Amino acid sequence: MNQPLVDTLEGMRTRYRSGLVAEPTTYYLSLGDGPGEKWTATLTSTTCEMVQGRVGDANCVLKMPADMFMRMVNGRYRPGAMDFLSGKIKTNDVALLLKLQQAFGF
Repeated sequence: MNQPLVDTLEGMRTRYRSGLVAEPTTYYLSLGDGPGEKWTATLTSTTCEMVQGRVGDANCVLKMPADMFMRMVNGRYRPGAMDFLSGKIKTNDVALLLKLQQAFGF
């Protein structure tokens, strides 16, 4: 289990900014192939739920290395266009990905 990743994801709950998500939105975070590196985040206007694994259909899928995700969440890395163009970061909805960043302030 990637304990630093688990700690980062659990810590995101306390950073959640309620009121920024108008309707329930589900994010599937594929952050590697190891145990504990796939998560589902469900955001509502008032709550943030993090569950290990894939739960249902996601509105937004984010695929990137766990270490890059942790640096991004902790404010030590800002993704750029080249990360998407090179395939280091993959998503099916850039607008919802930006909403995820706003909801957690990273």
